[in-house]
Amino acid sequence: MNSFERNNMFFQVSTEKISIPERDEVEEKYTWNLKDIYKSDGEWEDDFKWIEEKLNEYNNFRDKLHQSAEVLLSCLKFDDSIGIKLERLHLYAMLSKDSDLRVNKYQSMDDRIKTLYSKVGAASSFIHPEILNISEEDLQRMISSNIELKVYEHSLKNLLRLKNHTLSDSEEKILALASELTQTPYNTFSMFTNADLKFPFVEDESRNSVQLSHARFYSAMYSKNRDYREKTFKGYLGTYKEYTNTLAALLNGNLKTNIFNAKARNYSSALEAALDRNNISISVYNKLIESANNNISPLHRWASLKKKLLGINELKPFDVYVSLFDKKLEKKYSYDQAVEIVLDSLKIMGDDYLNSLKTAFENRWIDVYETKAKKSGAYSSGTTYGVHPYVLLNWTDLLNDVFTLSHEMGHNMHSFYTGQTQLYPYANYSIFLAEVASTFNEALLLDYLIDKSSEKEEKLFLMEKYMNNITATFYRQVMFAEFEKIIYVRTESGEALTSEVLCALFSKIYKKYWGPDMNVEEEESYTWSRIPHFYYNFYVYQYATGFAASEELVKKVKKEGQTEVAKYLNFLKAGSSDYPLNILATAGVDMNSEKPVLAVSEKMDAILDEMENLIY
Repeated sequence: MNSFERNNMFFQVSTEKISIPERDEVEEKYTWNLKDIYKSDGEWEDDFKWIEEKLNEYNNFRDKLHQSAEVLLSCLKFDDSIGIKLERLHLYAMLSKDSDLRVNKYQSMDDRIKTLYSKVGAASSFIHPEILNISEEDLQRMISSNIELKVYEHSLKNLLRLKNHTLSDSEEKILALASELTQTPYNTFSMFTNADLKFPFVEDESRNSVQLSHARFYSAMYSKNRDYREKTFKGYLGTYKEYTNTLAALLNGNLKTNIFNAKARNYSSALEAALDRNNISISVYNKLIESANNNISPLHRWASLKKKLLGINELKPFDVYVSLFDKKLEKKYSYDQAVEIVLDSLKIMGDDYLNSLKTAFENRWIDVYETKAKKSGAYSSGTTYGVHPYVLLNWTDLLNDVFTLSHEMGHNMHSFYTGQTQLYPYANYSIFLAEVASTFNEALLLDYLIDKSSEKEEKLFLMEKYMNNITATFYRQVMFAEFEKIIYVRTESGEALTSEVLCALFSKIYKKYWGPDMNVEEEESYTWSRIPHFYYNFYVYQYATGFAASEELVKKVKKEGQTEVAKYLNFLKAGSSDYPLNILATAGVDMNSEKPVLAVSEKMDAILDEMENLIY
């Protein structure tokens, strides 16, 4: 789910026109301080040159890693020294470029880094194959004989774990050469849907004729005018219908590509291959779908309530996101007010966490306001070893911005604690864990705002946001994950997935999730054809697992207090020092059980109870 789609599922977009300032017109404290990375562009150039000059030293280790623990350790340390500087160079170039996309110098620096990454990758490409040629017994003896090498034990064992799925040098070279070809289905889909697809004109709420676009589709789904929503829905998805055979062929090509790669690497299925990267068992994926299906009644209940409050005979897909309680939508929040709100909402996390947050707020880790040619959207930069993480925002004084700040600071603190605690090999974390910390913060913020609100309409508006949050980030993503699993299984069994088959399957699953009150329009059945994540190879389920894990962690922290806070902080500190499931288990979340999903469904039921009490 791209950031635009995710954010705009929950929040309306302001259309107010304001003058966008130049960067030097913004007060310095609201801009990030990139001197914490490099004092000058000249220092950046020095490190860039240092890596270029060091690349040949990789040859000192080639064909020698099996000789001794000391040689292997020296190679790994040297590779780390390159990686640390390379990531620092990348961070500086990326943030400098994103500050002002008009500056060619930083565009060039960013491009040079990408080229340097490729050179480093080529120079170091022998390391993993050589390690895999060392027997497991000999490698364990090396690790046991050298205390410094023991630091790398988890990463080395993880590499060995994948040994049976690593091919010979010549076979790996063939797959590498083929990788450019295997990107064709997604690249074609992306180009077709973003550049070539032409949408029709429809009449908007003001009776103006407007041409539909991806952005207009999302914003129209919030319109109070049901006729406009319906026309937009039918016009937008009807366009995909016209090309459904082509889009089915592209999706099939992508499925077969991933199945080919899985078979080539000796996996029994594409799902197993995708999950094995993070040592996730297929049972976790299946348990997520099974548990969501067993606890789907709150979503049906929400559909029923929404239909009743909208006063319509049939709930349709274009009714899902329109707000019922939006009188407080235009309430303004300055950035400084939002900082205090976020800090207050996270008081339960204790002094250590709060002081770390304050350090970020007070020391220019965050670039707050929109400026001319600044990158749009919001992100946290992730962990760069030896440097604190940064956050990019484009503040517009809306409630959406408050949630974005909370969300991105969740990522920021995850990266900060990981970087403070772990050595370089483990100073990062997987996508499977990434959304836990961000949605954890959002959940605490929503609870805080609901508790603090004294007005009925505002409470209902915030509760509705929680409903949309759960619907879009959990149930919708599980629905996608179930669809994705089925289409792979069918393709692997030799079934031809025509557009008719895909439409029928998607419509059936959509109806199951939304329940008896949802009348699935024909156009909804074409939604599969517009979702880019179906080209990402079993990616979307991680949104749902991350959301469910965060809900259970919030529940534990609110119930048990500092004991669970300590476990949560250890989760933030763990980085990639263990496998994702083990890290979550240490924090008290068992993704092989139904409990995380129950935390979501029980929360949804509890909020629905509150909403009904306020309404009736």
